[in-house]
Amino acid sequence: MLSSGKTRAVISILCIAAVGLFSRFSWNLSGFSISHHNATLCACRKCLPETDPWLRDLLKAAPPTFLSRNYTPSVVDLKWLQRLRSDGHNINFYKTTVDNLFKIFPSIPDVVKPSPVRCRTCAVVGNSGNLKGSQYGPRIDMHDIVIRMNHGTTKGYETDVGTKTTHHVMYPESAVNLDNTTHLVMFSFKMSDLLWLLKKFDPGDDSSVKKIANKDLVLILNPAFMRYVYEMWLGKRGSHPSTGFLTLVLSLQICDEVSVFGFGADRNGNWNHYFEILRNQNWKTGPHAGMHEYNIIQQLYQKKKIVFFKGF
Repeated sequence: MLSSGKTRAVISILCIAAVGLFSRFSWNLSGFSISHHNATLCACRKCLPETDPWLRDLLKAAPPTFLSRNYTPSVVDLKWLQRLRSDGHNINFYKTTVDNLFKIFPSIPDVVKPSPVRCRTCAVVGNSGNLKGSQYGPRIDMHDIVIRMNHGTTKGYETDVGTKTTHHVMYPESAVNLDNTTHLVMFSFKMSDLLWLLKKFDPGDDSSVKKIANKDLVLILNPAFMRYVYEMWLGKRGSHPSTGFLTLVLSLQICDEVSVFGFGADRNGNWNHYFEILRNQNWKTGPHAGMHEYNIIQQLYQKKKIVFFKGF
């Protein structure tokens, strides 16, 4: 038999070994399982880039998602943006405006990277009329991040679209006022869009600062990221990616699990918005390759990379 002193020593060694063993694992409460830190990128049951070379290579090819003080898009990327919607401004104008913006906004965007101790869930909420009567509201609000876009509103539609918004995507023509806790995600489709943003947050105009959003929660999409989505995801189809499709690909960069709501046509084939009254049939998607974008979303769903809620 071991003496009491030796017994205590053995117990101590076993405890230390047990702590070392369990420190290599993390509990994934959403999946009720244990995952090994070296075996996964996040704490979800299945992380986005894993086990699929097609998606992994696409995600790895992406440039920085957002602009920062330390990053400047290439001349090629800026010329692509200039050709997209020419507004008479040159590349030097763009660079000067960006420099001035980062005198106001945080110089480095607050983007949380995947971690083996966290499962970050995102709901990408489009504005399709197929959300009407869906009763998806509570399901949408359960996500860690809820991204809405353009004129997407929750007031009066809470049962179908939820109440929570952590990030709101917009550009000048689709701008809405945000509360103090919601990130403004700026999609600049032309050079002058950033000048609009600068004027909205002019330090000399206190009224404008209060109206649009919290200046510390502004994120500006990198034009190189827009070009990447257009060329690598869409194969240069359409004139440029839609706001909704850009938002979806953006979510694949910042989230571990992605659920998609409010994309595509309604049950009758009309492309419309849930917050508008449909007065005429609309089977077109504007300048975007809407059906091609929708087919890619379907492909991601069929590969079980996203969860896709169609509303009907």
